[in-house]
Amino acid sequence: MNLEAFVLGCGGMMPLPNRHLTSVLLRREGELFLFDCGEGTQVSLRRLNLRWKKISVIFVSHTHADHVTGIPGLLMLSSQVDRDDPLYIIGPPRIAEYIESSRRVLDMHINYEIIVQEIRAPGLVYQGEGFHIRAFPLRHTKPCYGYVMEEYPRPGEFYPEKAEALGVTRGPLWAALQSGNRVQAEDGSFVEPEQVLGPPRTGRKFSFVTDTLAFPEIAKEVADSDLLICEGMFERALAESAREKRHMTAEEAARIARDGEVKQMALIHYSPRYTEHELKQVLKEAQAVFPETLLSRDRMVLPIEYRD
Repeated sequence: MNLEAFVLGCGGMMPLPNRHLTSVLLRREGELFLFDCGEGTQVSLRRLNLRWKKISVIFVSHTHADHVTGIPGLLMLSSQVDRDDPLYIIGPPRIAEYIESSRRVLDMHINYEIIVQEIRAPGLVYQGEGFHIRAFPLRHTKPCYGYVMEEYPRPGEFYPEKAEALGVTRGPLWAALQSGNRVQAEDGSFVEPEQVLGPPRTGRKFSFVTDTLAFPEIAKEVADSDLLICEGMFERALAESAREKRHMTAEEAARIARDGEVKQMALIHYSPRYTEHELKQVLKEAQAVFPETLLSRDRMVLPIEYRD
């Protein structure tokens, strides 16, 4: 089952010609989940030829403009196509007010159901087949949440020779065993999945963190992520400014990735003060702490692979 993250925008505060505002699309087979929706999101969706009308949930970190200004356009665009499924929007307090006021002031014609859920406490906010998404609090100038998508463990590797030796014929019974179900062999005996499967295999984990002070609990929340997309808004020289604005430096993000033992980190939400050349210094500071760091770029695709 494929799992991919698409960086639709990597900038913070204001859009630049080559840097839309923060937005990441997670695609798990045919399921699409959007994390933040800054200005320019629609442009990247079109250029990547993504099926934006299949987005089922928008997860909002907080209601600052550079994270939500793309939502109204996306809502109106979705009315131009046939959409049978509801669109969920999950975010902090006042996200419902923002959506409702945008619909009213812009006199939007919406021909599908929009379900807005405001997060009142950390924990599970969405559940799907084989995975869930949970939210945890960050420390910004207004209520802000990070998100983690975690897949459930998968059944272990299937050993056909063991199934045959136990009298289970090839076909639907093998599929049932691989799905974790007990079956009846030809001789009438029952065969348990653990008799023909190896140990359970891990699922994948994706984490999204932006607009926050650095603090130790973040590393615990994102621990063991296969991909962490995390803000690295400033270089070390501007650490004091980062603290005042309740953001983090790329070096602080790298410490979180290191302490959480994540597999890979992609930095995002760069200050517009940095040119593409200057971002290399930001990356250098992060890689000195956590070598598996990369700079995200608009329309970058990041596959998330199984570890076993």
